[in-house]
Amino acid sequence: MRICVFGAGAVGSHFAVRLALAGHEVSCVMRGPHLDAVKASGLTLRVGDAEFKAKVKASDDPSTLGPQDVVITTQKATALSSLATGLQPLLGPDTGVVFAQNGIPWWYDIGLSPNHPPVPDLAFLDPGGKLRAAVPRARIIGGVVFSSNEVIAPGIAANLSPERNRLLIGECDDRGSERIAELRTALNEAKIESPDVAQIRETVWSKLLTNMSMSVLCLITGQTARAVRDDLDLAAFVPRLLDEAGNVAQSCFPEVKRVTRSGPAPDHKPSILQDYELGRAMEIDVLVRAPAAFARAAGLSTPMLDMMGALAIRMAREKGLYRD
Repeated sequence: MRICVFGAGAVGSHFAVRLALAGHEVSCVMRGPHLDAVKASGLTLRVGDAEFKAKVKASDDPSTLGPQDVVITTQKATALSSLATGLQPLLGPDTGVVFAQNGIPWWYDIGLSPNHPPVPDLAFLDPGGKLRAAVPRARIIGGVVFSSNEVIAPGIAANLSPERNRLLIGECDDRGSERIAELRTALNEAKIESPDVAQIRETVWSKLLTNMSMSVLCLITGQTARAVRDDLDLAAFVPRLLDEAGNVAQSCFPEVKRVTRSGPAPDHKPSILQDYELGRAMEIDVLVRAPAAFARAAGLSTPMLDMMGALAIRMAREKGLYRD
C-alpha cells in the first residue's frame, strides 16, 4: 500500500517505521530538524534496547509525494488546519483519511447512527468548516491511538509502551468495508495492533474517559498518571472525577466500561501536560470543552469535571496556549 503519515511526530514516526519495514511504500509529511534528519539518514525507531531504521520519503510539501492509498494523520487536533490545506495532492479517487486523534473528533456527527442521543453543536472543533470542506464523508476513517512515544532527537522516535501499541479504526458510519479490513491487516502485520471495532465512537469515548479526567488532573497537579492515582491527598476526589466522566461517556454509549482508581496507570506525563510544559498549543477543545458540551446535552451534573475544565482552560490561556 502507498501510505502517507501526515504530521509525522512521535506517534506518526513510530507507525511510519513499522509500516515501511512491513513492506509498504511509506511517505511522511513533516518539517524542521526532524525532516532534515530523515532526509539525510532515514527514520529510526527505538524500542527498549532495540533499534529499527527505515527509509521513507519525507517532505514538508505534500504535492511532492503524489496520490496515496491511505493518509494517516496523527497530528494533534490543534494542528489539523494544515491538513485541510495540504491534503488535496495526496488524494486519489479512493484514498481514505484516518484521523487518529485524542478526544472528540471534528467528524463526530458525520455518519452518526440515528439511535445516538442528540449531539451538541461541535462547530468549534472545525473553525470555519475547513475540514468538512476538504474531507468528504466518503474519505473519513476514525482512528483511536493507544501508544506512548516521543521524538528523542531529530529523526529518532522512541516507543515508551512496547506492550501496548494500537491503532483502532472504523468507518464514520461503522459499516464494514474492504478498505478497513485491508488497512487492519496491514497494521497488524506491521505489529501495530488493530482488532475489529464495532463502533468507532464507543472506542473514542473509552479512551476519552481517562483523558477528560485523569489527564486533566495531571495537567493541574503537574504529576504523572500513576502519581495522581497514588496521591493520598487526592484519594477522595479521583473516584468522583472518574464517576462523572463515566456518566458522560455512558450517556452516549452505555456499553463503555468505567475507569476505576485501582486500575493501571502509566508512570509518565500525559500529552496535555507535556504540551503545557513545552509551550505547545493544547487540545483543550477536544478533551475538555467537547465532553462538557455532551454533559450539558445529556442534562448531567458534572461539578468536578466543570471545575477541572475551567482550571485547565485558565492555565492554558494564561500561558498563551489556548484561544477560544
